[in-house]
Amino acid sequence: MNFPKVYLASDSPRRSELLTQIGVSFDKLSMGVDETRLENEYPLAYVKRIAQAKAQAGWNSLAEGEQRLVIGADTAVVIGQDVLGKPKNQVEAKTMIQRLSDSQHEVLTAVCLRDEVQFRTKVSHNKVTFGAMTEAEIDWYIATGEGTDKAGSYAVQGLAALFIKQIVGSYSGIMGLPLRETMELLTEVGSNPHEQ
Repeated sequence: MNFPKVYLASDSPRRSELLTQIGVSFDKLSMGVDETRLENEYPLAYVKRIAQAKAQAGWNSLAEGEQRLVIGADTAVVIGQDVLGKPKNQVEAKTMIQRLSDSQHEVLTAVCLRDEVQFRTKVSHNKVTFGAMTEAEIDWYIATGEGTDKAGSYAVQGLAALFIKQIVGSYSGIMGLPLRETMELLTEVGSNPHEQ
């Protein structure tokens, strides 16, 4: 499959791994974007806005002549209309995991492709169900530090898998970069991944 070379506006090692997995050649851009949720902003609108902001910041950082496709992405763990971001400390992390225990939540990941003309954005909608966790299990998981820099304070690809009963949707989307949607966006801008 032939994909165009892109910039990835993300420091996430998971997103780098996922792009590498499907054979996309990329350079990383380290982008500082304010991820504060606006008052009364719906979770879907929030993830789309942040993904676009990351892609735009990446585009703006490039000198003329260096500009090529930029990918930005954002993931939100959602319970009701509450967005669980990255925990600020262990107390907040524990509160998040307690909320996730023995319940189902939604994981929204927006991926945005910025070119010289426009933004193209797609969203992966997924559902994750955690089994009931004891206080000791929650304390153990928090102590591993795995969820420190993760939305919702957990990593689906890590030790949190011990507590996940069911996933409906895209595993890569829950990790942070939905590969099907990413391929569709790259195809839309003229790349055909099904040709040699």
